Amino acid sequence: MKKIITIGEILVEIMATEPGDGFLEPIGLVGPYPSGAPAIFIDQVAKMGQPCGMIACVGADDFGQVNLDRLSRDGVDVSAIVTHPELPTGSAFVRYRPDGSRHFVFNIRHSAAGATGATPEAERLIEGAHHLHVMGSSLSTPAIVALALSAADRIHAKGGTVSFDPNLRPSVLATPGTRETMDEVLARTDLFLPSGPELFLFSSAATEAEAVADLLGRGIGAIVVKDGAEGARYHADGALLSAPAFAVDEIDPTGAGDTFAGTFVALWLRDTPPAQALRIANASGALAVTRRGPMEGTSTMAEIDAFLGAHA
Repeated sequence: MKKIITIGEILVEIMATEPGDGFLEPIGLVGPYPSGAPAIFIDQVAKMGQPCGMIACVGADDFGQVNLDRLSRDGVDVSAIVTHPELPTGSAFVRYRPDGSRHFVFNIRHSAAGATGATPEAERLIEGAHHLHVMGSSLSTPAIVALALSAADRIHAKGGTVSFDPNLRPSVLATPGTRETMDEVLARTDLFLPSGPELFLFSSAATEAEAVADLLGRGIGAIVVKDGAEGARYHADGALLSAPAFAVDEIDPTGAGDTFAGTFVALWLRDTPPAQALRIANASGALAVTRRGPMEGTSTMAEIDAFLGAHA
C-alpha cells in the first residue's frame, strides 16, 4: 500500500465547557486533546490501515507526549517528529459562541510547531513516501514551505502524488508571500480538497463549475469540494459526483474536514470509485462531529462500516 506523509503543526486543544465569547474571565475548561489539522488528517489515515507518517515538532512536555502517544498508538510513523528541548508544544484554546462559531487563542508559530524543518529523519520519511498531503495552515515558516515544496517535487519525481487542503481564511491569504506560496503548492497538486468558499480563493470565476474548469485546466487531476452539512462534490474529467452529508447530532465540528480528507485520500490512492469514496468519507466526517475533541472523532473502517450499515 502507498505510504502517505504530511508536514505541519501538532498541538493540544483546550475547550471552554460553556458557550460564550472569548477568554476574558475565568471559565471552566476541558482538555488537553491531541490536535493540529495535519495531525488529525494523518491519524485518520492510520485508522484506515494505510501506511503513513508525519514530519513535525513538539515540545518536551506533557502536551507533546499526549500527541506522540496517540499518533503512535493509532499507527502513525512518528520517527520524523522531533522533540524540541526548549519550545513548548503548540496549543489552541477554543470557545464556542452561542451562534455556533468559534473563538480561538493559538500558540503555533512561536511554539515547537514553528521549529519544524528538514532533519535526517524527515529525509528518510520523504524517501519512503508515495504521497504528500499539504495543509495550507501548516505553511507558516520559510523552512516548512521549503520542506513541503521539496518533498512534493521528490515524490512527484518517483511517480507519487500530492493532495492539498487550503484550510485558510481569506485574511491569512492576504499575508505577504502567502498567495505565492499557495500558488506554488497548487501547481504541484494532483488532488485538491477545498472547503466550500476556499475554491474561490484560487480562482476569480463566478460559479463553482467555472472555478473547477479553471483549476482542472491548470493540471489538477481531481477536485473534492467539502461543504459540511451540504455534503461533498467530486469533479474530474468533466464529471460531477455529489454525495449528501449524514444527519447526526453535532457535538464538536473541529477536525471533521481533516477526518474526511484522511479517509478520502486513502481511498483515492486505493483506486476506490469516487462515488463510494465520497460516501465513506462523508460517514467518517459525520462520526467526527459526534465526539468532543478534534482527534477523538477519527474512526476505523470497521466503525465507518457500522455507521453506514445503520444509515443504509
